[in-house]
Amino acid sequence: MTFLQPEILWALPLVLLPIIIHLINRLRHRPQPWAAMRFLVAATQSSTSQAKLKQWLILLFRTLAVLMLILFLGRPLAGGWLGWSVNSAPDAIVILLDRSVSMESKLTGSTTTRREQALSSLAKAAEPFAGRSQLVVIDSALRRAQPLARPSDLKDLPTTAATDTTTDFPGLFQAALTWLEENQTGTAELWVTSDFQKTNWKADDERWQAIQAQLNSLQQRVRLRVLAVSGESDADTTVTLQDALRTDRDDKAELLLTADIQRSSNQSTTIPVTVNLNGTPSQFEVAVEGGNLRWRQRLALGAQRGSGWGYVEVPADANLHNNRAWFVYGPPAKLRTTIVTEEGRLGRWLAAASSASPPGTQREARVLSTADAAGQTFDGDVLIFWHAALPTSDVAVKLDAFVQSGGALVFLPTGKADSGQFAGQGWGAVEKVAENQSYQVERWEEKEGPLAKTEEGFSLPLNQASILQRQRINGNVPALASFADGSIFLTRQTIGRGQVYFLASLPLRDWSTLGSGPVLVPVTQRLLQSGSRRLTQASLMQCGDLTAVDQALPWQPVEGGGANPQLEAGIYRAGERLTAMNRASGEDSTEAATREEVTGALSGINLQWFEETGQGEDRLQGEVWRLFVTAMLLFLLIESFLVLPTKTVKTDTLTGKSVKPQRNTSAEVVS
Repeated sequence: MTFLQPEILWALPLVLLPIIIHLINRLRHRPQPWAAMRFLVAATQSSTSQAKLKQWLILLFRTLAVLMLILFLGRPLAGGWLGWSVNSAPDAIVILLDRSVSMESKLTGSTTTRREQALSSLAKAAEPFAGRSQLVVIDSALRRAQPLARPSDLKDLPTTAATDTTTDFPGLFQAALTWLEENQTGTAELWVTSDFQKTNWKADDERWQAIQAQLNSLQQRVRLRVLAVSGESDADTTVTLQDALRTDRDDKAELLLTADIQRSSNQSTTIPVTVNLNGTPSQFEVAVEGGNLRWRQRLALGAQRGSGWGYVEVPADANLHNNRAWFVYGPPAKLRTTIVTEEGRLGRWLAAASSASPPGTQREARVLSTADAAGQTFDGDVLIFWHAALPTSDVAVKLDAFVQSGGALVFLPTGKADSGQFAGQGWGAVEKVAENQSYQVERWEEKEGPLAKTEEGFSLPLNQASILQRQRINGNVPALASFADGSIFLTRQTIGRGQVYFLASLPLRDWSTLGSGPVLVPVTQRLLQSGSRRLTQASLMQCGDLTAVDQALPWQPVEGGGANPQLEAGIYRAGERLTAMNRASGEDSTEAATREEVTGALSGINLQWFEETGQGEDRLQGEVWRLFVTAMLLFLLIESFLVLPTKTVKTDTLTGKSVKPQRNTSAEVVS
């Protein structure tokens, strides 16, 4: 047996209180023998023995009543048949509801979504506990506890409606634990419903260990029941926006849209894709070979100089929440590059490549020394070339913030040993080829990134570049391009909304021929476009990403969306700020966590699948305070009965009639 409030047990010595009072009373009434006492003692010897027995019984029941009161206040828990027979329903049932986008897909042959099916099953399962258990639902989007008056209300609550968010199951469990601790519930069950999307469960997350320890440290045992709504769905096509880049040339402006189209089927087909630009729809027939396609489309903005919005849409299918991707664009912005180097030739080369732009565009470059760069905040930059010792302390923090906000940061080799690191990468040894030889770049990523093919489908002539010197790149980061001998030429690491690159050579003649136009200029321009997200990312967000400050803004839906941009995708405006909210990333993944992975994440927790029935030791502990209250009342009742005066019937010797008995105080516990 355990107790929910074990500190109350420190009051157990109070059970001695009746005994102490009894002894004090005995000391107060000292016997004083007198002459006639022996005759009275002899006459009442028999009745005195009964009175003493009664007094001991009264003392016993008073002590037991105090003991039962203390145990009741300690809120005892008992398992097995005792706990189950006294209280077969848990005191609280906390429903953890997955409201992610993937829960809006329909199972094959069904017209309801997984979320709707889960709500129906949960309401049915909770019906037998209505009125006996406290029902609470905590949803994955808001993580707030919502009391539930009736199980049938589950389907109608605003906090159980569809959202465009993702689910962080470790965070959801943490919210449930916080509620259990704050509300000091007795026995409790956590009912979890999910489609087991792997990106939601995060079975390898370190937070699971803390959750296991916290659950096991609770005074009461908490049982976890999991309802799986997994299964096959009909064919589904998703569209995800990657970029919405604006380019301005003379008086004309264009918007380059980049979107990923992903199909659950690998069969090649042609699908109609609708692009709505500022309320004007256009349709394109897009051929999708295999399951995935990165689709690019240029849209003419004409002479428009201001901002606008739109969306890319694929036909409706099994999941209506992943068929549309929203975008906004702003007025033309100046793209600035900062080159940090002590090498004048390198600074001029990179500045020329960064400033090269079509007429009408705004691009500029500046060259800073290492000392000057230390005092910069890089607020107006979108691209930084860093040709110096790897940054440390405050400078490293500033550069990290620059990348986190969407900027592109390229580290160039200095040719010197450097023991430092940035983002887990650093520089190794410098290597030079023998005379009349060169290193050749043999493999690189051509589908996307700075080395991608041109829009016309031509590859960059990177394999024609001669590399005379290179500096090895240390760190466990995937290569974007490699030499013929397997050494890394270029790495890319995504940090926050931006990217960090390490390049193994320099565009200088004693290092390589990379300074020639066919490679350096297009790569630099693509890096500028990538970094320009820093100026636009604030307007392209995902549901669930709004900060507390942003959530307090007076958002108004412009197209699509709803009352809360944190939950529903669409175009929103807050004052002059126009923002596109899209569904959370990771929700297009079709990979599901296995039962073994879920069980492993919840290792050590009393877990049952919904179709299983608790048996034997797995039965939930029951709070048995009612048993102790009943026992206390019973003991007090017996004690009251014992202290009642003894009724004696006397007969008047003269009249022969019964007379009213006199109160007999001999049964009181005083002596």
